[in-house]
Amino acid sequence: MQTSFGLGLILSLLANTPVMASGWQPVEKKVYYAVSGTTGPELYTSIGERGPQIGDGMRTIAYTDFKLTWTRDYQQRGDACVLASARPKLIITYNLPKASKKLIGMTRTLWESFADGVAAHEKIHGQMIVDMVHEIERQTVGLTVENDPGCRKIRTEMTKILGPISNARQQKNRDFDRVELTQGGSVHQLVLALVNGGR
Repeated sequence: MQTSFGLGLILSLLANTPVMASGWQPVEKKVYYAVSGTTGPELYTSIGERGPQIGDGMRTIAYTDFKLTWTRDYQQRGDACVLASARPKLIITYNLPKASKKLIGMTRTLWESFADGVAAHEKIHGQMIVDMVHEIERQTVGLTVENDPGCRKIRTEMTKILGPISNARQQKNRDFDRVELTQGGSVHQLVLALVNGGR
């Protein structure tokens, strides 16, 4: 229920040119995959069969993905290069389950609670991505590298900054999921309610 911010994306960040981001907002999208069944156990079984695949083909209940690009303004000031401004374009996509048929009675109530809870969980992953982008802004806008004609060295310096920020977000994602998905966690409780109460 998390995303990765890999080297490829880091390199794509560096490949763009800049603007600072005081008033930007992320674009948030929801996409759904269909799950079938008329009882809680059937719906959860369908999630296991149709949920988004992550990692080594492992399926998950929901998934938050994102695309991040930048408009950056590198300025040559004497022999130094300065990142004068940077404006992100962030698109967050939530991949969520949706019942393919109209549900009735207790199953409908349990499913709505489950679906709302899963969406709220993924929204927190989305906020972590937004926080990461703000941290990138904070640590890179104004960055100055001396003796850098052509603004080449500054990109290497930015890589050193971006890696730890990305790693910190991924660790927060893992820690959050560990709490939510293990016994007693919010998502674990949603699953139990759906499977045990929706017969």
